Amino acid sequence: MKYNVTIGMEVHAELKTDSKMFCACKNGLGLEKEPNVHICPVCTAQPGTLPVPNQKAIEAVQRVGLSLGCTLRLHSKFDRKNYFYPDIPKGYQISQYDEPFCEKGQMDIQDGKESKKIRITRIHLEEDTGKSMHPAGSDYTLVDFNRAGVPLMELVTEADFTTGKEASLFCQKLRQILRYLEVSDADMEKGQMRCEVNISLYPEGGERLSGTKVEVKNINSFRFVERAIEYEIKRQTEMLEAGEKVVQETRGWDEMKNVTVSQRKKESAHDYRYFPEPDIPPFEFTEAYVEHLRASLPELPDAKLKRFMAEYALPEADAVILTEDHTLTAYFENVASELAEKIEAKEITVPLERAIKLAANYMLTELRKHMAEREQEITDIAITPENYAEFIGIVADGKINSSAAQTVLGEMYQGGDNDPSHIIERLNLAQVSDISELEASVDTVLAANKKSVIDYKSGKQNALQFLMGQVMAATKGKANPKMVTELLRKKLE
Repeated sequence: MKYNVTIGMEVHAELKTDSKMFCACKNGLGLEKEPNVHICPVCTAQPGTLPVPNQKAIEAVQRVGLSLGCTLRLHSKFDRKNYFYPDIPKGYQISQYDEPFCEKGQMDIQDGKESKKIRITRIHLEEDTGKSMHPAGSDYTLVDFNRAGVPLMELVTEADFTTGKEASLFCQKLRQILRYLEVSDADMEKGQMRCEVNISLYPEGGERLSGTKVEVKNINSFRFVERAIEYEIKRQTEMLEAGEKVVQETRGWDEMKNVTVSQRKKESAHDYRYFPEPDIPPFEFTEAYVEHLRASLPELPDAKLKRFMAEYALPEADAVILTEDHTLTAYFENVASELAEKIEAKEITVPLERAIKLAANYMLTELRKHMAEREQEITDIAITPENYAEFIGIVADGKINSSAAQTVLGEMYQGGDNDPSHIIERLNLAQVSDISELEASVDTVLAANKKSVIDYKSGKQNALQFLMGQVMAATKGKANPKMVTELLRKKLE
């Protein structure tokens, strides 16, 4: 029997507010090296304390919702989700149940040429838990409450995925949007973004949601999202084909063994005994408030990609990379603005479209190569957009050749003097474009390589390249290649 798969997702993302969700403690996103340094009576649930909601966290979640086409509830509230773990100091978690801040959105994901719409059920806000720690070789557990109370966004999708690849693409695009909005760094390796998948199988031709749902947690990379889903589909298929019953449960992903492992029976909503949080009054929002938030949204990735292709005449593959990270995007746009100003001031002679394409090419090849070697982001480099635009103008106007350009950019990346003109002068890299000087070099090379001259005249085009190389060697690579080629052809013909 053949089986179809149904997959839904729950994605948590820690919000990078200054303070925690319900108290004034610093939000260190749980990354502090020392345990229990950013805690207070509120986030450790001391008797008599009261929670005060973080306005910035609420706005952040609502902006995410608007970016994903959600409807914002004008009436919303917090609820208590009751369950006891050692890392939940109150014995319950302040979360949202039936009146979340955001509902009914969608995201379009692109897998090659195929586009698919993923429906978003809800996006709500809650507080993160503490962190249980199990020292090696010990028979006890320690709890670090630095993360307890960090604002945590949870996004729940409809069961619209059918492959692990689709789920991975969804998570990657969500992270991109969160970073564009600057509400979360969503670094999965640091636990700032955590993915859970719900997987069920049903017989081909059967009821789509008739399968037994299994939840897989502890997935901390996009690659593992894909692998966990693929493994679970295989595991459940083998069980069903063997006549066994799939049990509704929560399983964890073991990244060392590349398998899922059973953790506990899956809880239902009634197991958590939700009820309205009595210490936080319900929220009432206005349409004017929603429109104010909508106006605060930046240009989002899909719109920026289309604009980069149209405005800068960039190939789609280049535009995808340049718009993938919002900091790289901002840097590139600053460079484009600087180039436009320099061309208008006649400091650069080539057309703007050509200069921008050259800027993109060097950024996607040479600049990203330097960043990858040093494991840096664009925000870490010492080259300003103005310096980079000046460098591109020098290359575009043929003042240095491509070999010298790589040297200059490498020197700029090292820091110190980032002015490309100073580096060119210091290293004597300026391209020779003086016609009389070049002509003398060409004459010398032609006189010393008479066999190549004869070869060229007999139709051997490779002879031209050889002579070109000789001129470049004679000028130590500084001759203007275009001018040298023209002079050689003229003298040979």
